Amino acid sequence: MKAVGFLQSLPIEADDALLDVELPTPALRPADLLVAVEAISVNPADAKRRIRTAAEGPLDEPFLLGYDAVGIVEAVGHDVSGFKKGDRVWYAGDASRPGSYAELQAVDHRIVSHAPHSVSPASAASLPLVSLTAWEMLFDRLQVPAGVESPSLLVIGGAGGVGSITIQLAAKLTGLEIIATASRSESGEWCRRMGAHDIVDHRDLVAQTRRDGRQHVDYIAQYADMSRHWDAMCELIAPQGRIGTIVETTDRLDISMLQEKSAALMWELMFTRSLFATADMDRQGNILARMARLVDDGLVMTTETEKLEGLSAKTLKTAHRMIETGSMIGKLVIAY
Repeated sequence: MKAVGFLQSLPIEADDALLDVELPTPALRPADLLVAVEAISVNPADAKRRIRTAAEGPLDEPFLLGYDAVGIVEAVGHDVSGFKKGDRVWYAGDASRPGSYAELQAVDHRIVSHAPHSVSPASAASLPLVSLTAWEMLFDRLQVPAGVESPSLLVIGGAGGVGSITIQLAAKLTGLEIIATASRSESGEWCRRMGAHDIVDHRDLVAQTRRDGRQHVDYIAQYADMSRHWDAMCELIAPQGRIGTIVETTDRLDISMLQEKSAALMWELMFTRSLFATADMDRQGNILARMARLVDDGLVMTTETEKLEGLSAKTLKTAHRMIETGSMIGKLVIAY
């Protein structure tokens, strides 16, 4: 099969940063689907992993990135139920297995669902990873009760892929007051379109959040620059509030700043369930099935803002360059 991979961690401008390769068809495990990939999206995690995976030296075999995917089931393992050849499915994949920069991909059916019917495969590809991350952040990590009234949610990085879905889910499924950070007028307008009630500038987060008499927020979903915003988050979080983040940092943070408030810090990594084969691994398939219904019912909109064409190193290098600017609003998708 045709695929795109890399052997060395190189700047994206390097000729060999990503390579066109030919690989064997993936072998199926008993719980796997073999999927003919139709479309993917490219995430900041793709670029981060390209830069880090082979930093110590060249790999022996091409490494395939790619998480989000929409495609057609070509074959099923003998332990699979609920799927058959010809089904269109979507998923965010498993970080411990070869990714979706390929014509064919093997994926555990427990982290897969049928794709929404009302949007194109490329449009749907903008959603799986960010939807799982946002859903798990809101309902598994922050433990926001459905339908809750009056408490507030601050979304730091509201115009990005995960922030966009977090705002939509909070707006449609909870009664939270939603405050989103955005430093540009176009990103602020995007956040309001997603459902945010108020926009604040992350460059002066405490003063901006408190400008209308609001002293604290009950929940914080943090999707951008953990170290930069740590002190402000500790200042703004309500007593017994919850902070959730997806952003790792090598800086030392003073977590005792949360002690007086009995506030919680929760980590969210969408890949945890598949990496550790947790007992509730199939929850991700269930979440994606719920998201597909929300899309088909018109309650959640897809978030693609850029679309490229073709499975090739050239196309994916262009995508990585765009992602690495750090200024994307919404998601970048590629139709194969």
